[in-house]
Amino acid sequence: MKIITAEFITSAISDDQYPRSPLPEVAFAGRSNVGKSSLINTLVHRKSLVKTSSTPGKTRTINFFVVNHDFLLVDLPGYGYAKVPRAIQASWRPMVETYLQQRTTLRAIVHLVDLRHPPTEMDQQLRAWLLRRDLTIITVATKADQVTHSRHVTHLHTIRQTLGLPPDDVLLPFSSHNHEGRLALWHSLMPFLTPVAHA
Repeated sequence: MKIITAEFITSAISDDQYPRSPLPEVAFAGRSNVGKSSLINTLVHRKSLVKTSSTPGKTRTINFFVVNHDFLLVDLPGYGYAKVPRAIQASWRPMVETYLQQRTTLRAIVHLVDLRHPPTEMDQQLRAWLLRRDLTIITVATKADQVTHSRHVTHLHTIRQTLGLPPDDVLLPFSSHNHEGRLALWHSLMPFLTPVAHA
């Protein structure tokens, strides 16, 4: 994937604020400290397209980015960070669920989990919720550079078992530090990012 342009479009908290665009889009979901922003920046070869923060849980809106004027990447608020006030956490769920249920241009969800640790209960709940709504899921295990290659197979097996991933489901190790998995993730995403043909 050759990245020519990558631009922030808008932030939204409700469907009336979503971009009115026919372009296909892929959304990224995962825990607050799993590295979503860094992964998106790595994918598009930009250091700060998506703002990263040392404070997990800072992303509190749905953020839309357009790439090559061909498709959108969508950064969803993270979940499971205990220091975020409960009232704010409670507001995220309906915001994200509304987007996932109503966005007609959404083609797939990249579900991020941490390769270093078994998936949490919230990770499992999110996958179950996505499956119930028949949404396409691409599972990515981040922070792969922090696990020795000799341990990758074991950790990936644990993730696959804990989440109940079928043997033929994609599960990709990824590192924003050394770009491991970048090309493999683009390869998995491209079938969902073909622009919608205009009549």
